[in-house]
Amino acid sequence: MPTLVDIAPAPAQVADLVAAGLVRAVEVMHAQLRTSVGEVEQLVRLAERYHGKMLRPAISMVSAIASGPLSGEVGPIDESDPRFHRVATIGAVIELIHLATLVHDDVLDHAEERRGGPSVNALKGNEQSVILGDYLLSKAFHLCARLDAEAGTRCAIRVGEITSTVCEGEILQLSHRGDAELTRDTYFNIIERKTAALIAVGCELGAVLSGAPQSVADALYRYGMNLGTAFQIQDDLLDLVGEERLVGKPLGRDLELGKLTLPLIHFLETGGSEAQAVLAQVRSGAELDAPARRRLVQRLEDCGSLDYARTMASDLVADARLAIEALPDSPARTYLLDLASAVIERAF
Repeated sequence: MPTLVDIAPAPAQVADLVAAGLVRAVEVMHAQLRTSVGEVEQLVRLAERYHGKMLRPAISMVSAIASGPLSGEVGPIDESDPRFHRVATIGAVIELIHLATLVHDDVLDHAEERRGGPSVNALKGNEQSVILGDYLLSKAFHLCARLDAEAGTRCAIRVGEITSTVCEGEILQLSHRGDAELTRDTYFNIIERKTAALIAVGCELGAVLSGAPQSVADALYRYGMNLGTAFQIQDDLLDLVGEERLVGKPLGRDLELGKLTLPLIHFLETGGSEAQAVLAQVRSGAELDAPARRRLVQRLEDCGSLDYARTMASDLVADARLAIEALPDSPARTYLLDLASAVIERAF
C-alpha cells in the first residue's frame, strides 16, 4: 500500500526522519496492542492490515520538524530528541483512532473489502468488529495518557475532543443517508468532522509536542483542516473515476450507500432532467455495475460537476498553503506545501 512519500516525495532529510518516525509509531502501536488473549490478538492482526498511507502519523512528524525551530529548543529535531519520541507516540495514537473508525465504517457500510483483502467484519462478523473498534479506541487513549504529565493531559484533551467530533460527523452522515436534498454545507460539515479534524489535530499536536507556540499549532491545525477536506473530496472523486486496483476498494460505493458527495450534489443542483436518474439511484441504493458507473461519470463530466469538485479541492489546497506561510523556510515547510498540492493529484 502506498505511503505518504508516495503521494509526494519528500526531501531526503525530511523523508529519512519521517520514515524513522513511522517505524517508531508502528513499534509503539504493536507494543500497545500486544495481548495474551489469543482471540483478541487475532483480531488485532486483522486490523493492522488496515494500515494505509500512514498520512496522519507522518504529517504529525513533518509538522513537528517544520515548527520545531520556533520552540526555543537547541538544534533541530532528530531521532535522539525526546520530542521525536513524543511525536511518534501521538502519531500512533491518532493512527489507532483512524484504524478504529475504518473498522466501524466497514460495519456501517456492510463493506466486504478493505485494502484489497477481506474486511474484518467479512471475516469475523459485525459483533467482533464493533468491539475491536472500541478496543482500538481504548488503547489509543491509554497510550495518550502515557505521555509525560503536561503533554499527556493536553494531548488527551484534544484527542478526546476530536474523537467526539469524528463521531458527530459519522452520526451526521448516517442521518443523511439516502437524502437526495443534502446541501453543500451539510456535506462539508460531515467531511470536516469525519476526515479533516483527525488530520488537523495530528498537525496541531505535532507542533505542540515540538514545543512551538500555540499560534503555530493553530496555523498547522488550519493547514490540516483544509488539507484533510481536500483529501476527502479527492477520495470522493476517486470513488467515481479511480482505478479499483489503485484505490484498494470497490468503486461506486458512496452512491450505493446513499452517500451524496460533492460532484453528485452539484449534479443534482444543475443537471436538470438528467439528475432524475441519480435521484432514483440515491433512493434505491442499487448496486452500480461498471457500465452504469461509466455512464454516470460521463454525465458528471458533461455537466461540469467533476470539475466543480476539483476546483473546490484546489481552493482548499490554496488555503492550506496560505495557513503555513509564516512558518520559517525549511525543507519540512516546503514538503508541507508540496504535499497540499499532491493530495488532490493522487490516484490512490
